[in-house]
Formats: sequence, structure tokens, C-alpha cells
Amino acid sequence: MDLVEKIPDILFRPREAWPEIGRERAAIKDLYESYAAILAAIPAVAQLIGMTVVGISFIGFRYRAPFASAFGYAIVSYCLSLVEIYVFGLTVNGLAPRFGSKRSAIDAMKLSVYSATPCWVAGLLFIIPFLMPVALLLSLYGFYLLYLGLPVLMHTPAERRPLYFAVLVMIALVLTAAAGMLAGLLFPQGRMGAI
Repeated sequence: MDLVEKIPDILFRPREAWPEIGRERAAIKDLYESYAAILAAIPAVAQLIGMTVVGISFIGFRYRAPFASAFGYAIVSYCLSLVEIYVFGLTVNGLAPRFGSKRSAIDAMKLSVYSATPCWVAGLLFIIPFLMPVALLLSLYGFYLLYLGLPVLMHTPAERRPLYFAVLVMIALVLTAAAGMLAGLLFPQGRMGAI
């Protein structure tokens, strides 16, 4: 299954897509090169365009980020998002035995990468900075994908899935907040919402 097929499958047919993804033979490098590295660029590029070309309007004042700051922020946030997905995959795998799940580095990484799809695709809305809250709401669908994928890829028992899922959601939120704060500290004028 190629990138063009995987995106609609994981977004609109996740119950059928997860078993198919589970059967795929892929290395972590393949997941990154053929999927994550491509999709993670969507929010970074969209935000760069949104902040430097479109800008933010506030009480009759339009703010556009300086290109150098916005470009630096885009590069750093892109790289951090890939690191975040990797760390999350390691965490999913590391916590698996505590929740009666099977350890598998590749399956944990598949779960991490493919459940991030809504976040990356919704990042296209960053072209219009005003739509950022909508993009963030749409990206929450990734948690649903994570929940559906746990029993398929990690063989999580039904009775342990809610707690495993809750722990993973908290970890994902912390990782996302930390990555956003780090990128914002490095390039404060290049981030979304800077006025």
C-alpha cells in the first residue's frame, strides 16, 4: 500500500487499515522515509506560508512573522515532530508489557506513525492561521486511531486497553507540548499565534 492509498484508508477505514498495516513488513527507516518524513512536512510548510504570507489579523492590525524566524520555526518543528513520533513509538513499546501487550518495536512505531496522520493532514489548515483551532480539533482523531490500533498491533487485552490508552494520551500531550515550547523558545516570532 502506497502513501496515496494509506492516508484515506487510515483516516476513513481504520478498522480495516490497522490489520493490513500490521501485516506489512517494513523497517522503521521505511516508515520514516516513505510516510512520516513526507506528511510531517505538511504542517511545517503550511504554517510557514500562513505566518509569512497570510498573517494574523487582530483588531485591524495584520501581523506577519519575519521569514527567517518562521522558516527556522518550521524546520525545528518539523524535526521535533519526527523525534516526537519516534520517542512516542519507543514509549508505546516500552510500556507494552505493563498493560499485557506484546512488545514489538516495529508495530509500536507503526502505531505511532500512522495514528499521527490526522495531525499532519489537518496541519494543511495552518495556511490560514485563523483555522489553527480547527486543525487542532481534527488532529484529536489521531487518539481514536491509536485506541483502535492498540489491540491490533500491540495485542492489548480489552480490559487493559483503556488505561494503556489514557497513559499514552497523557504522554503524547506532554511530548507535543514540550516540542512546541522548545520550537517556540528557539524561534518565538516564527510560531503560530505570535503577536
